Amino acid sequence: MSKFRQHPHEPTRRPLAHGERVEWHFHTANQLICPGRGVLQVSTPDGRWVVPPHRAVWLPAGVPHSHQAYGLAELRCLAFPAEVNPLRLERPAVLAVTPLLREVIALLSGPDSPAGEPLRTLEQVALDQLRQAPPLAMLLPAATDPRLRDVTDLLAADPADQRSLARLGAAVGASERTLSRLFRRDTGMSFPQWRSQLRLQHALTLLAAGHSVTAVAAATGHSSPSAFVEAFRLAFGTTPGRHQREGGH
Repeated sequence: MSKFRQHPHEPTRRPLAHGERVEWHFHTANQLICPGRGVLQVSTPDGRWVVPPHRAVWLPAGVPHSHQAYGLAELRCLAFPAEVNPLRLERPAVLAVTPLLREVIALLSGPDSPAGEPLRTLEQVALDQLRQAPPLAMLLPAATDPRLRDVTDLLAADPADQRSLARLGAAVGASERTLSRLFRRDTGMSFPQWRSQLRLQHALTLLAAGHSVTAVAAATGHSSPSAFVEAFRLAFGTTPGRHQREGGH
């Protein structure tokens, strides 16, 4: 029996406590998942995303997925019939959420969602906004090769681990050349790119839990708080401190 179950009646808005999970399931409709506050980790068989409130995950119909909350979070979702795919994407993707789209999601997923013509107008605005939203490179791809999985598991357990790929390879019984090739084949990323993505995702979860910027910089293996701030700004277009103040925490 598949570990995935159909879940066609998921609420359009759901509060989640820190660490709370929504277990693996799938839908027969396309979905847009967006945290109203806090941070959500959205996992699929291909990998995982960690998304703050100014990001959303597009989940095509039939894709198995699970969620986990960091900080006091709120899951908001919009459902679209399987034939309505404004992004024309067959795979999950992360999108930037404009202030307008965020407000429309809040209205459509809220308890006072309108009906009739106002509802159709808001739905059209959401579709128009989605058509203009380019996918963002925020996926942390999952490893399929057992040797590479051993390495990624070590790093996921301690994102601040500073060991080189050669030293990690020695720990799992694989050469640096082999692991470098496997990173490219399995994830489409180099080892440094994958580790940077892991650290940024981990940073989002720690910031959502209320940790200081200095503590997060150390926990994610950055050489200094300023180096962390710059890496975060380049990835997300804002500073860690501002991210916390504006709803990531």
